[in-house]
Amino acid sequence: MTTDMDKTPKRLSLAVLDMVGTTITDDGRTERAMSRALVEHGVEPGTSRFESMLGYARDTMGYSKMEVFGHLFDDPAVAERANKVFELAYDELISDGGVRAIPGAEDAIAWMRDAGMKVCLATGFGRHTQNMVLESLGWMGLADLSLCPADAGRGRPYPDMVLTAVLALDLDDVREVAVVGDTGSDMLTGVRSGASVIAGVLTGSHSEATLRAAGATAVVDSIKELPTLLEKRAAWQL
Repeated sequence: MTTDMDKTPKRLSLAVLDMVGTTITDDGRTERAMSRALVEHGVEPGTSRFESMLGYARDTMGYSKMEVFGHLFDDPAVAERANKVFELAYDELISDGGVRAIPGAEDAIAWMRDAGMKVCLATGFGRHTQNMVLESLGWMGLADLSLCPADAGRGRPYPDMVLTAVLALDLDDVREVAVVGDTGSDMLTGVRSGASVIAGVLTGSHSEATLRAAGATAVVDSIKELPTLLEKRAAWQL
């Protein structure tokens, strides 16, 4: 017997959107800042250690940067210093306006808010870096909420940021959430949180196969196509 508790809500109330690779692009500045942090902490460019560490950083795009450095360096103090170098390097690298909105991102966010949805911008950056990015784009106030790992306790692939957004925005049901991102960690976060829509985009780090293997319920070319995807979902549920 099916009860009301078994039914997926027809209406989506919240979209939790990743930033770099999903709603914005930084033309590789994240990786360049990561490389600088490794070099300044004694990892020689071109060595197998450097390539292995940078490869791990690529594979874990979307994770908390502090968590990534914690994995790369055994000493927590070294990891914290490396993360600070990363943040300073990233500030410098985006000072020339190198962070840009992915085409259609602002329109997609406006569409969702016009449709009565709340929007949360979530990132693996620290709060300082996230604010620098938002300010450089003129995006302060574009969304209802912005979250970084420190705001929630843990970053991706844990569900904490999604659940924090649900609580902060007074939602009744986590199934009213759409999680959107470009990495497997974004998709896994959506799965673990219980979101009913977990959408991957192909403008960032990971392939469609990787996104689907991590739990994507749909994959689109870019955030620009998200309103069409959500409209189709609503029509299907009528």
